[in-house]
Amino acid sequence: MAAESATDRPPTTRPDVSVVVPVYNTLRYLRACLDSLLRQTIGPERMEIVAVDDGSTDGSGRLLDRLAARHPGVVRVVHQANSGGPAAPCNRGLDLATGRYVFFLGSDDRLGPEALERLVAAADRYGSDVVLGKVVGVNGRHVFSDVFAGGNAVDVSLFDSELPWSLANTKLFRRDLVDRLGLRFPEDMPVLSDQPFTLAACYHARRISVLADYDYYHAVRRLDARNITYHSRVEQRLVSVERLFAFVADLIPAGPRRDAVLRRHAGLELANLVGDDFRRLDRATQERVHASVRRLVERHVTDGVRARLDIEARLRLGAVTAGGVDDLLAVIEQDTARGVPKTVVAGGRWHAGYPGAPAAWTDVTDVRADWLARLDTVEVSWVDGHTLAVTARSPYPGFAAQAGPVRLAAGPVVGATRLDATDPTGRTVRTDFPIDRLLAVGAASGQRHPVRADVDGGHGRGSAAVRAPRLAAGRPRMLRHGARLYGVAATVDPRNGQLVLSVVPVTVGQLAARLRRRWRGGRSNGASRPAPAAVPAAPPRVGTGNHAEPAPTQVSRLTVTR
Repeated sequence: MAAESATDRPPTTRPDVSVVVPVYNTLRYLRACLDSLLRQTIGPERMEIVAVDDGSTDGSGRLLDRLAARHPGVVRVVHQANSGGPAAPCNRGLDLATGRYVFFLGSDDRLGPEALERLVAAADRYGSDVVLGKVVGVNGRHVFSDVFAGGNAVDVSLFDSELPWSLANTKLFRRDLVDRLGLRFPEDMPVLSDQPFTLAACYHARRISVLADYDYYHAVRRLDARNITYHSRVEQRLVSVERLFAFVADLIPAGPRRDAVLRRHAGLELANLVGDDFRRLDRATQERVHASVRRLVERHVTDGVRARLDIEARLRLGAVTAGGVDDLLAVIEQDTARGVPKTVVAGGRWHAGYPGAPAAWTDVTDVRADWLARLDTVEVSWVDGHTLAVTARSPYPGFAAQAGPVRLAAGPVVGATRLDATDPTGRTVRTDFPIDRLLAVGAASGQRHPVRADVDGGHGRGSAAVRAPRLAAGRPRMLRHGARLYGVAATVDPRNGQLVLSVVPVTVGQLAARLRRRWRGGRSNGASRPAPAAVPAAPPRVGTGNHAEPAPTQVSRLTVTR
């Protein structure tokens, strides 16, 4: 049974904003999270903090009780048995919240000092029911940031903007809207439960505003979390994705507006179910996932959705609908072990040359520019300690003539790209990424920058993720920026095989642990001196909240000969 701390009672006057913080075993980050709330410039008289301890076993609940005793009338604490996910504690906190607005904050995340004051002022000024403040990643946490690219926007549509890619509940919601719609988090969704809540609020909102002028929300990637593997989570993900698609279908009538939302869910949640990690599942689970994904594609992925999918998501989902598990595995094996397949041109049509694949779903004629942008990493190397050079190659013989100008970018960092003069076929490009630029954009919080290739030739503009098949494990290089040390490396996203340039802060504890391990290893091998401290420990497996994700494989240099 839930128990509320006796040291705290609701304020006598209604606060402007209630911040709901679901808490489960985040002690290392919880104090910073709550400190960021207690330092809000909006002031304690205008806010309340409702923290719901969801059965923590690491002392998080005791810390909450101490802070509630110290800040009566501001911090309220509820303890309940562990529910297995964030939905139940969010609902409990929402039941207790009394503010005009409600905001949800992950217990390992934190807010900028002016965040709540700015968000509430904007909602009052514009009459907004939902306000999304700029989210930034910490410790390499990936966030979708395209919705902030255009700056502040008073009125944003759910259907013709990048908002569907930012559906976390980390927004300011007008409480009257929540109550009028009876919004709650679906507790039968083990993961993704914030998306139906956010979708319904945005769908019915009179106005949605976006604020990009300040770092409002700092989303932290936990460096101490135990990894929860794709295999152990796949059943939860599967049932949650199925319920999410059903929710969208019930909420939004069929047509372009539904397609605009489902583009995200098909291209991200659904395509991730048949990502590179699919091959690691046992056969029975593969069959279940394949059958469910195929059913969802046939039921919900219209031509309008398909036309707006990333080319890799389109090919993976096409493989599911056109064949069985083995056909899908053949596509994944091609992508992960051999790289981009050859282009087969027949009857004026272009086809992706996956082995044994039916022509019906390999046709890439209408997206030839995106297809030409698909490159494989063949080498990653350091140049004079100041540049990280990425060499990538296309299998298409006419690449140089038909792709047009080529540009590789790692997140917001655009490298200097040129054709590799050592390749007479013109299919290889080299891009130099300046380390000082990577550090400058990532040092404030740590960043993971996925690498993409853009082309602009006779077939139009195209873009695709740069994959990195067969990259060997290595270690990041330790560099200093200001007073901090950072591990800089090329990494591979294990879910989709995409090359990522990472800038991750290195803590003193990590460095000391690395030195101890190497020193002990040296002693066991009869060495007389400890190993040098030139390279930090590779970042541990990390994650956020109740659900962790595997850390990317670290690489330093690889050359592939074809």
